Amino acid sequence: QVQLVELGGGLVQAGDSLSLSCATSGLTFSSYNMGWFRQAPGKKREFVAAITWSGGSTYYADSVKGRFTISRDNAKNTVYLQMNSLKPEDTAVYYCAASRSTSYYPGNYDYWGQGTQVTVSS
Repeated sequence: QVQLVELGGGLVQAGDSLSLSCATSGLTFSSYNMGWFRQAPGKKREFVAAITWSGGSTYYADSVKGRFTISRDNAKNTVYLQMNSLKPEDTAVYYCAASRSTSYYPGNYDYWGQGTQVTVSS
């Protein structure tokens, strides 16, 4: 059974930093590209960042470029999202996901975590 478990969400103030992690099990982690998505109330789920299976390439949404960093540790079957200079508009539920392809589109991801809430107060 494949499981993705996100940890690290919380309530922070604008300008603060937060680090998310996503521990996986039940899949060959090093064979999957990993992504982070987010969904705010009343909005569609949107792409945040992705990293290839080797960690050799990373991709970011324009809204987070320069502030967020995605990384992975294949020995720990875990992907991370370091979020700096957080803004109130970053408030959302953050999801990690696994895909055989590199994609910005949620429909191309095979497995999803349950999500973790990030709230940024102004």
